[in-house]
Amino acid sequence: MWSCKRLAVRARSVWCLLPVLCTVTACGFHVRGVSNFPKEMQAVYIDASNRHSPFYHELTTRIRISDLTLESSPAGADTVIRILTDETGQRPTTVSAQNVPREYEVFYIVRYSVARSAATVLEPQELILTRDYTWDETEVLGKALEEETLRRALASDLVGLLVHQVSAIN
Repeated sequence: MWSCKRLAVRARSVWCLLPVLCTVTACGFHVRGVSNFPKEMQAVYIDASNRHSPFYHELTTRIRISDLTLESSPAGADTVIRILTDETGQRPTTVSAQNVPREYEVFYIVRYSVARSAATVLEPQELILTRDYTWDETEVLGKALEEETLRRALASDLVGLLVHQVSAIN
């Protein structure tokens, strides 16, 4: 008997939330992370020398999520994104009295240009992002994972910046 009442309360709360969800979707709400590429962009080719980098992976994922066609050659694409530089690394920012690094900075540098119909619409742009993390030699595996997580987050943020700049092209 008690579980039936609980089930009825849950069903009622779901029915109360349904109008709210319908209203939110009707007002033009979009899930964050879904890109608003220009309507002229339908088929995209990414010209990159490193197709295994975190940035390339994030960019191709964002293009696919946006329902754009990711072309395998520039001939079938209306937009070509050229990745001129895709570099990441780390450098120490602070050291201890024993000259042991205590804090590192992870950086990610991307340089790109955009062409539409064989005409350059966005001259080469450079984006640089950095994040700091502390180093502890007793937590080597955890810190290596933290560094990789930061690198992927930087790549995702850089893709967001690239998409924002591309969406501003008229």
